[in-house]
Amino acid sequence: MIRQGDRTVYNLDWVTVLIYFVLVFLGWFNIYAAVYDEELNRNIFDLTLDSGKQLLFIGSSMLIIIGILNLDYKFYDSFGFAFYGLFILILIFVLLFGREVAGSRSWFEIGSFRLQPSEFTKFATALAVAKYLGSPNVKFTQIKTQIISGIIIGVPLLLVILQGDTGTAMVYGSFILVFFREGMSPLIVAIGLLAILIFILTLVVSQTVLIISLVVLGLIAIGLSIKSPRTIVGVIIGVILAVGMVKSVDFLMTEVLKPHQQKRVLSLINPSADPLGIGWNVTQSKIAIGSGGFFGKGFLEGTQTKFDFVPAQSTDFIFCTIGEEHGWIGSLILIGGFCLLFFRLIHLAERQKSNFSRIYGYGVISVIFFHFAVNIAMTIGLFPVIGIPLPFFSYGGSSLWSFTILLFVFLKLDAHRMQVLMR
Repeated sequence: MIRQGDRTVYNLDWVTVLIYFVLVFLGWFNIYAAVYDEELNRNIFDLTLDSGKQLLFIGSSMLIIIGILNLDYKFYDSFGFAFYGLFILILIFVLLFGREVAGSRSWFEIGSFRLQPSEFTKFATALAVAKYLGSPNVKFTQIKTQIISGIIIGVPLLLVILQGDTGTAMVYGSFILVFFREGMSPLIVAIGLLAILIFILTLVVSQTVLIISLVVLGLIAIGLSIKSPRTIVGVIIGVILAVGMVKSVDFLMTEVLKPHQQKRVLSLINPSADPLGIGWNVTQSKIAIGSGGFFGKGFLEGTQTKFDFVPAQSTDFIFCTIGEEHGWIGSLILIGGFCLLFFRLIHLAERQKSNFSRIYGYGVISVIFFHFAVNIAMTIGLFPVIGIPLPFFSYGGSSLWSFTILLFVFLKLDAHRMQVLMR
């Protein structure tokens, strides 16, 4: 008789496992490159360097993987809401008693060791969303389902915002991809994209001009749909909401976002406004990536990296090291590796036999994709700098552990997908 652990290993998707280890160890080498000091000439295993500490995090991740694979696959379904409730309590606790780092009260600190609970809450939220939407008779087309789903992601999002970590809070918005897969109307996605466009336009165009333009477009739409009273009402409501959003941007910028966050948003619109201040990181990041050319300067040969022109280069700006030292080719390989991972995960998600496993799989894809896309976008100046790590590459135990848990819980569920039919 095959034991559960043996069955898991036999059925594990080893292609995804291989991609994971390739990304993790490429990240480790680039962390070393980001902190390498030619004068000190310390090796990659030195525990005083980020690379040495990251190796410890990688080793502990192996223990986490072993633990995940040895737990019963039904455990994650059964305790989805319990995990969610536990981490909501932890977020409240860290909000009250956590340590403030870089303006965010998001950390527990024990000696030199720091842990960021909000990283693991993404996993708990993915479980809760999958548990709820995977329940019998729950359809996303129902208003009740949409409201409850919004609350599930809204509670941790709000708590993380209160901690002052707007970047991590935005990650919870990535679950909209899960909702879209489960039947959310494309109209909602279109409205969301339109809201983003209006927000950007409000920062670069006079409010008066923008409001007049919206009203004119509304009148044109009404003129084209004069025989459809419902459409006319919808257009009027849409214009009112759009104008309301335009007027609310000032409140968001001045009352919700902190001064350094306001500057980051404004520097995205006008990068040259403060090149030696808030725009320094992105400016140096683009210089580093551009200087790598086609083939790069070579491993440990990055001058922008060596002389610390880009702050946080082993964490949020690790992509700069790749661009400078390995050039366009290295960047393409990295992006290609992640794309391969996403295609593989989508394939795995679609072959699941249970709603819970499929929805959880898309939760994993959404969170990892958001981090990947936003991290690279902010290093090349296409998105504000919000402190989002590059999955499996950026230095940090909380980040690596949380992504490892997200991924391998899904691989565990996938390994037992056929047993769902036998229950």
